[in-house]
Order: sequence, then structure tokens, then C-alpha cells
Amino acid sequence: MNTKTMRVGVIGLGWMGKIHLRVYSELPNVEVVGVMDTNEEVLKEVEEKFNVKTFTDLDSMLEMELDAVSVCVPTVHHLPVGLKVMDKNIPLLIEKPLAASADAGRQLLNKAEEKGLTLMVGHIERFNQAVRRVRELVQDDEVLSINIERVGPYPPRIQDVGVIKDLGSHDIDLIRFITGAEYKDVYAVMSSSRGKHEDSALITAQMDNGILAHISTNWVTPYKSRAISVATKTKYIHADLVTQDVKEYSEFEGYDANYTVREWPVMYKEPVPLELKAFLNAIRTNTEPPITGRDGLTVLETIERVLPPKN
Repeated sequence: MNTKTMRVGVIGLGWMGKIHLRVYSELPNVEVVGVMDTNEEVLKEVEEKFNVKTFTDLDSMLEMELDAVSVCVPTVHHLPVGLKVMDKNIPLLIEKPLAASADAGRQLLNKAEEKGLTLMVGHIERFNQAVRRVRELVQDDEVLSINIERVGPYPPRIQDVGVIKDLGSHDIDLIRFITGAEYKDVYAVMSSSRGKHEDSALITAQMDNGILAHISTNWVTPYKSRAISVATKTKYIHADLVTQDVKEYSEFEGYDANYTVREWPVMYKEPVPLELKAFLNAIRTNTEPPITGRDGLTVLETIERVLPPKN
């Protein structure tokens, strides 16, 4: 096993960037050699807490010897930051969505392929243990439909994209991950109650293998809910992605019949450490990461089928 100490950096220290910094600091054989943000107060805070070198200038940080970086800046900056990182031949994980548009995503993917660099996209829900259990339970069955709810209150930290790119992108990816299928037809209706971006959306799709899919996502619900329901020929599965509880309901037969319910225990694991370990392992072993740049681009292309890019 390759146990080389990986020298990593984090670009962008918002909510997710701080989580990446904390997790990297806790991983064995990993050294955080630098972090970058434009907010000097945040840099002072993390410098004191993690004893890490800080930068307000990206070019200066990229002059360091780095084996990998996490890009956690706002989505509109993914393209310029990602290209700069790859110009320095540094593998990178870019938080979802891959970019602000499919065209920008293609530029990032093309650069990574041209340079032969690992490019992973942070679709973190793939590492949710409840999601993985659901995927296991449907592997040998015929899936009929999948429904996902991802709703909650408006997040002030998100200013540059609407709810489809922020929340809906998770589930556009998860439907591909769970069903193993691509989008054949996809439609959406949406509304906006504040600002220039949509804050409520319903997405309906049929996959190329016939599975029906539906996503309900919004920023107008006063509580947080993350749930997946899958109907197959023989059972119905419901998973709460927050508590990581998974229940399987048996096939309903006859007018007076009852369901039997089986609870599938899932050992809770924080998703981000699993994600970052997988990212670094792909670099160490020179293998394809579990969520590729192509996966991230497919999500963006699907979004643009229902949400054309704004001029």
C-alpha cells in the first residue's frame, strides 16, 4: 500500500472548505500545506486553529509543492480556479456542481484529460451510507420508479446559483448512481419567490431503461428533509438521508394483505472523510476516481436540458 504523505491544499474556506480542511487535518499520511481565501479574518481563524500556512493570492499558494487540492470556491469561480490548478499539474477535487455551465465543465474536463490529471467532483451524497444501502438493495431487482425529496430553508451562503444547481444537482447525480441509467427525457417546472434564481423546482424524468424519476427540491420549506423512495417489482424502499435510516417494505399482495417492514441498520459514517480518502487513493494508485469529471459534466448537461443557461 502506498503510504506516501500527501501534501494537500484547500482553496476557498466557506462552509464546505472548512470541512475539507478539518478532515484533511485528521487523515493519516496527509499534510495540509496551505489554504487560500480572500477573507483575512477567516484565514486568521484557521491559521490559529490548524497551524496552517494561509494565502490571499491563489498564484502564490500554487507555487507550493502540492499533491492535491480541494476547490471549494463559489461555483462561478470553478472554471478559472480549476484551470489555474491544472496549469500547475495538480490533481483536484472540485465541489459540486463541476462548474457554472456545461461549457465551463467541458473546459475543465478537457484540460484534465489533456494533462492526464485526476479530476473528481464532490457529489458527496454518493458517500452517504443510506444511499449506498439503497443501491445495494435494488441491484438484483427491477426498479420501477425513484423519488427524491431535498428541501429546506433558504441558505444565505448560496448567492450565485438557484436551487436546481445547488440542491437538485445532488439528486440528478444520485438517480444515475442508483439506477445505473442515463436520462432519456427530463422536464422541470420551477418558481422563484426571491432573487433572480429559482428557489423551488419539480424535476421529472424517464431513464433510458424505462425507470421513472422525480425530484422535489426547494428553499421554501422551514425544515430540512432529505429522502429517497424506490419502488421495484418486489419491494418499496425508503431512506432518510439525514438520519441514514433505511426501511424495506415487502410486496403488497391482495386486497386485505399487509406489508412487512424490514429495517436495514446502517452504521453512520461522515461522508466527507470517505470522499477525501477516495480522492487521495485515486491519486496514489493512479486509478479513476469514483466520481469523475465526466459524471460532473453529465449532471450539468442534464441541468441545462431543464434550465437553459442565462445570457
